[in-house]
Amino acid sequence: MTHRHPHNETGMPHGHHHDAVTGGNHSHREPVPELASVARHAHSESGAEGRGVRRIAYLDCFAGASGDMLLGALIDAGLPLADLRAELGKMVLSGYELEAEAMRDHGLTGTRFHVRDTLHAYPARHVDDIRHIVGESALSESAKAKSLAVVELLGKAEAKIHGIPLEEVHFHEIGAVDTIVDIVGFVAGLELLGVEQVFASPVPLGSGTIETEHGRLPVPAPATLALLSAVGAPIVPHPAQTEIVTPTGAALLAYLATFETPTARVQAVGYGFGAKKLPWANALRLWIGEQEPAQHYEHDQVIEIQCNLDDMTGEALGYTMERLFGAGALDVWFTAIQMKKNRPGVLLSALAPEEKVGELAWIIMRETSTLGVRLFPPAHRLKADRRMVTVETPWGPVRVKEKWLGERRLAASPEYEDCARLARESGEPIARVMDIARQAAEH
Repeated sequence: MTHRHPHNETGMPHGHHHDAVTGGNHSHREPVPELASVARHAHSESGAEGRGVRRIAYLDCFAGASGDMLLGALIDAGLPLADLRAELGKMVLSGYELEAEAMRDHGLTGTRFHVRDTLHAYPARHVDDIRHIVGESALSESAKAKSLAVVELLGKAEAKIHGIPLEEVHFHEIGAVDTIVDIVGFVAGLELLGVEQVFASPVPLGSGTIETEHGRLPVPAPATLALLSAVGAPIVPHPAQTEIVTPTGAALLAYLATFETPTARVQAVGYGFGAKKLPWANALRLWIGEQEPAQHYEHDQVIEIQCNLDDMTGEALGYTMERLFGAGALDVWFTAIQMKKNRPGVLLSALAPEEKVGELAWIIMRETSTLGVRLFPPAHRLKADRRMVTVETPWGPVRVKEKWLGERRLAASPEYEDCARLARESGEPIARVMDIARQAAEH
């Protein structure tokens, strides 16, 4: 198996310091320190292992995602092509060459990665054939397992769409050499860079139709949509009248990525370009960074809903709060305010996941006198990990909510309802029940 690359073998794409350019495509003229080399020694040299630092990757899919874009971004962020070749060479797979060239498009510079087929005809392959190719390779066990999981995810999506068993799936997308290289290469590339967790942005989807071996199909392709919907990936509209997220790209995102923006120190940025010429930069952006233990927060986005009320009884407000919590509000609170004509009023505020906003707004307008609500833009929340455990007390079991940051437990809070029930049944003061439950949790 032979591979070629238009650059100097030692002057690989990098942690995004670009040379001056005079035209569209350009070469990198001199070698720079590789992030991959840094990754091999980062823990031992900086004491990162002792501090619990972990390396993360964030995929900013602002113009879509495909296997070649993902690998191009890895190379541009510092993955040496020689190391990628060596990993792929651990599989018994021939008939391709690797190509990577520096690109400039719409003011952005990055790397265009391509797997060029070198055979005129390729053997027909089913999922079992790929299991054998990857499973019998000299790749690490982790890279094998993740690569095969992505392949099976892709195969199952196609099997469901065509109504056939997974083992009977036989089609170009799974059997193509470039798909195998894209999947295994991206998984192995992340491992070479020491990446422990992958995050991703919402996924933009184009529209229109594409020609496939099955005929004309809508965009996004059925397999792409099936893969993203299976994991509840957030999607956003995009003006592209063509396919910008491929099934291979969707499978890698669906299996490997958590769809949220992490808190981290960014160390390198890479841009991976796609083949299509579009009215914008057809690229995917990759961030590589590190998280401290204290930054291992959960992360989500919430919407704040507000309205002013000046003609509601306390009973009606309490009922409204009950309805909002029952419908999925994360928090509800009242604030005393002064309204026009010096009338005392109440500011009703609620925090909600984006998908619950419509239902909660409907409840507020149904149960209160307001004619409308205000929606504040999504706010990012960093949350400590919350774990629920059950402890035994002399009066019965009590659920306790624990607060964790990384591997440290910082607090334990007995559930009020459990403690109140046991206090009523036993005649003990609730403060004593809560203290005993808290002590049990500490031990």
